[in-house]
Amino acid sequence: MNVNNPTRVECYSGYNYAQEPRAFAFENERRMVTDVRKRWREPTGPFFEVLADDGRVYLLAYHESADQWYVSLLCSRPARIMTMNGIEDEKITKGGWSRMIIGVPKEIKDNEYRVSITPGGVHQLVVEGHQVLIERGAGEGSGFADSEYEQAGAKLVADAAEVWHRAEMVMKVKEPLPQEYDYLREGLILYTYLHLAADEELTKQLVARKVTGIAYETVELPDGSLPLLTPMSEVAGKMSVQIAAHYLEKMNGGRGKLLGGIPGVLPADVVIIGGGTVGTNAAIVALGMGASVLIIDINADRLRYLTEVLHGNLKTLISTPRNIAEAVRRADVVIGAVLIKGAKAPRLVTRDMVSTMKPGSVIVDVAVDQGGCVETTRPTSHSNPTFLVDGVVHYCVPNIPGAVPRTSTYGLSNATLPYALKLANRGFLNAIKENAALAKGVNTYKGHITYQAVAEAFGMEYCPLTELL
Repeated sequence: MNVNNPTRVECYSGYNYAQEPRAFAFENERRMVTDVRKRWREPTGPFFEVLADDGRVYLLAYHESADQWYVSLLCSRPARIMTMNGIEDEKITKGGWSRMIIGVPKEIKDNEYRVSITPGGVHQLVVEGHQVLIERGAGEGSGFADSEYEQAGAKLVADAAEVWHRAEMVMKVKEPLPQEYDYLREGLILYTYLHLAADEELTKQLVARKVTGIAYETVELPDGSLPLLTPMSEVAGKMSVQIAAHYLEKMNGGRGKLLGGIPGVLPADVVIIGGGTVGTNAAIVALGMGASVLIIDINADRLRYLTEVLHGNLKTLISTPRNIAEAVRRADVVIGAVLIKGAKAPRLVTRDMVSTMKPGSVIVDVAVDQGGCVETTRPTSHSNPTFLVDGVVHYCVPNIPGAVPRTSTYGLSNATLPYALKLANRGFLNAIKENAALAKGVNTYKGHITYQAVAEAFGMEYCPLTELL
C-alpha cells in the first residue's frame, strides 16, 4: 500500500472536517489517531498526516465532491504524493508533506553543551518539507532558546525517548552513550560523530540493532579531506594550546612556566605530534603566544608547506620513534594531534617516553576520541579533566569543543547541514548513490560494518557497502 494507491475508507468515525480526525478503519481494523502531525487543504478536500495507535503513519484525505474518505499507509520517504484526482501536486511534496522526520535529542555526555543543528538549519529543513523534532532544552547550552527552534518550524518534544522513537533520522553531536542504546533500532539513520574504532561496545550495538550509522568523521571528499571533521578539529587544535597554558600554571599542577616566556627568559617548548588540521591550528595559537613550537609529522611535503605558511619560532621534524622520544623528553607541552581516517590512533608516545618528561609538563591528547596517540592516555571529562602519570599532567577530554559550544555548534552545523539535506531530500539510498563522500561516512548498515578500519580495529567482519545496496 502506498500513497499513490489510496484505499477507500468504508468506516470512519469521529470526524467533523472542521476538527481533527480521531479514528478510522484500515485493513478491516479500527485505528485510533494518537497524533495529527500535519493538516492542509487541497482542491479535492482536506488532507491529514496522522500517527495511529499501531505506531504507523497514515495519510487521510476527504474527497468532498465524492463525499468519500481515503486512507494510505505512508512510505517512509515517498518521492511524490498524488492528490485524490490523480494529479501530482508539488505543493504537497514541498509544503504540507513531511518527507522525513528528523530528531535532535539533547546531548547527555558530560558537560557537552553543543547541539547538532541551529535554528537556521531547522528552518532550511522545514522549508524543504521535512519535520524536525527538537528535545526541549537541546540548544540551551549553545545559547539557542526553545522559542527560536519553534519559530524556525521545529516541533518541541518533552523527552529524548519520543525524539528517538519518532525520528527516521537522528542528528547528534557525540556518539550514543550506553543509556541511549535502547533507543537504537533497525532502520534508524544515526548521523553523528561515532569514532567507532575506539568503541567496540557501541560498534556491536549498532551492528546488532541494524542501525544505519553515518559518522561525520569519515565523510571524505575526493581530495581526501574530511569536511565534517575539519571544523571541530580546528576548534580542538586551537583550544589545546589554551588548555596547555592553563595547566602549565603552578596552581593547576604544572611547572609554572609561561608559554611565551619574556625577554631574557626562554619560552616553553611545545611539541605537536601530527601536522594535520588539529596540529596546524595548535601551532597557530602556540606561535601566536610566543612559544617555541616543534611539529612532527610523517609527511615531508606537509612539513614543507607548514614551514612556508606558519611564522614564528617554528621547527619541523620527520616522525620516527627516536625523534619523537627526544622531542618528548625536552618538551614542556606535548599535543597529540594524530589522525588515521576512521581508525584507531597509533600509540606513538610510549609510557617510557612519558617517564622521561619533566614533572609538571603537560600532555593534551586530542586524539583521545580515536583511542589516543599517547600510551598513558585514558578518556577523561570536562568535570574531571586531568590525571597524573609520573608527575606529568594528562588532559584527555574527548569532546574538547563542547567547552565552546556557541562557536562549535555554528561550525558543526555549517558543515553537516548540506549532507543532512541530501539524506532528507533524496532518502538514504539515493543520497549515498549520488554522493560518494557521504557514502564513505556509512560505518554500519543492515547489521554489517561497512567501514574497513573499524572492522579491523576489533577483528570483526567487514562488508563493503556496495554489496548491501
